[in-house]
Amino acid sequence: MRTILQAAHIGRTAPIRVVMLPGAYSRPEDFVREGFVEAVRARALAVDLVFAAPELPHVLDRGVLDSLHEDLVRPAQRAGCAVWVGGISLGGYIALSYAARHARELAGVCVLAPYLGSHIITGEIERAGGVHRWNPGELADDEDERHLWRFIRTHGAAHLSVHLGLGRDDRFAARHRLMAAALAPEAVDTVPGGHDWPTWRTLWERFLDARLTPHPTHGGWRRGRPGL
Repeated sequence: MRTILQAAHIGRTAPIRVVMLPGAYSRPEDFVREGFVEAVRARALAVDLVFAAPELPHVLDRGVLDSLHEDLVRPAQRAGCAVWVGGISLGGYIALSYAARHARELAGVCVLAPYLGSHIITGEIERAGGVHRWNPGELADDEDERHLWRFIRTHGAAHLSVHLGLGRDDRFAARHRLMAAALAPEAVDTVPGGHDWPTWRTLWERFLDARLTPHPTHGGWRRGRPGL
């Protein structure tokens, strides 16, 4: 898995690390080119960034999840970091699949316009009346899409922060709405735009403001919340 580390401070580990995975046919360098690092630096956030991408032929291989865990998440945890895992499009699918297996080890998940599986599984959930009315039944270990949706359905039990960013005109918007309906309103951020980098950059900046930027209050500090 190819990675780029962008540390908040050279020679010092930040208390928060965000691991982001790109969509299909994108590279870790694309996050840098599209201003994701710049947005963190502009806010002076003590956040280390790791951009990582598996080789495309292996992108849906469950070995990717093992590599993500052993090579990126566990070392960050040993360094004392609170770890967020996230991704865009297909990278979001990998992030959610990872969270389904390791939810209790993460501070949160940030997915922007995630791929959510085939129309077969999303159609089944839609016909059931939404994910909370959908019964996944007993799942075999290799039913990856069903495991992902079961995690979406039950993620609250793991007390895991989930942040979903959406472009209102995304071509996969109908599938995204299925996931959004399973989350608390404050976990969903919707902006104008489609399935493209300008929209994802906007959603990234709003994620930083909502989840990782401290906000003063009369009683101390609070985290911001995404708007709708």
